[in-house]
Amino acid sequence: MPTLLLRLEGPMQSWGTSSRFTQRDTGTEPSKSGVIGLICAALGKPRREDSSTEGKWPSLATLASLQMGVRTDRAGTVGVDFQTAGGGRFAGEEYGVSHVHRGLFGSVMSYRFFLQDASFTVGLFSSDPELLERIHRALANPVWQLYLGRKGYVPSVPPYLKDGLVDADLRRALETYPLAERHDEEMRLIIETNDPTGAEPRMDQPLDFARRLFGRRYVRVERFIPKIAGS
Repeated sequence: MPTLLLRLEGPMQSWGTSSRFTQRDTGTEPSKSGVIGLICAALGKPRREDSSTEGKWPSLATLASLQMGVRTDRAGTVGVDFQTAGGGRFAGEEYGVSHVHRGLFGSVMSYRFFLQDASFTVGLFSSDPELLERIHRALANPVWQLYLGRKGYVPSVPPYLKDGLVDADLRRALETYPLAERHDEEMRLIIETNDPTGAEPRMDQPLDFARRLFGRRYVRVERFIPKIAGS
């Protein structure tokens, strides 16, 4: 059974799973919803599932059924971007943020957390090799711009890996694929599992992108030290 590997690397990445209003968080590794969203962008698949286009793209349920794993080649560091919206005047008109009770009010401050200079190897495992091959081709020639979790956070290297289709299970593929050029001496493997016993929950299983609905999944987080650096 093959595993499809992607390289997610860039100066800024953000993989939030519990962001609300003015606080936008990031996880310490790519979220499943973020990775599946990136794949949908590569395929040109809209957010909304439409029965009239059934068969044109894999369903979200099919994509979400892929087993995902992550290797933290370079964990990076957490940064925060302080932003304001509204306040003052723009083009001669009062400029503000819409209030729930109508009208405008002044500036709104927000804190947007992100990962700096991180690099991840992401693996997707499926019993359907044709699905992985289709995703692999789409990553080589994406329909829409690909972002690392947040619009504007573009990859510094393409997520597509020419040799990214590996004839191995998810764990072995992540353990043996070459590391990023710059990598940490000690890394983590985050492997999705169906057994919740002793596993960590993640609320990033995509259910409906149009309505922003997500479910729980479970992962096992393990320490990983490569046997041969750079191999």
